[in-house]
Amino acid sequence: MTSLAANAGTPDGERAPKGAIQSMTDFGQRGYGGPCPPVGNKPHRYIFTVYALKVDQLPLKEDASGAMVGFYLNANALGKATLTATYGR
Repeated sequence: MTSLAANAGTPDGERAPKGAIQSMTDFGQRGYGGPCPPVGNKPHRYIFTVYALKVDQLPLKEDASGAMVGFYLNANALGKATLTATYGR
């Protein structure tokens, strides 16, 4: 993949690339939940990392834990780039 469509991480997975799976998140569900710091709190940091992999697809199922996803990402990484953003409300 060289790009993702807008809203590719919705929990229903309908906008994700063909063959993609969405593993469990820290929210306890699939899909991207977005930033949600408490109102009035100082801005929180959000770290986004994109990986270039040496395989077309990781051998994971939708119920894979974040730890398992991280293991396979790092084991198959050719490179990665990270963006840190802040957001508050």
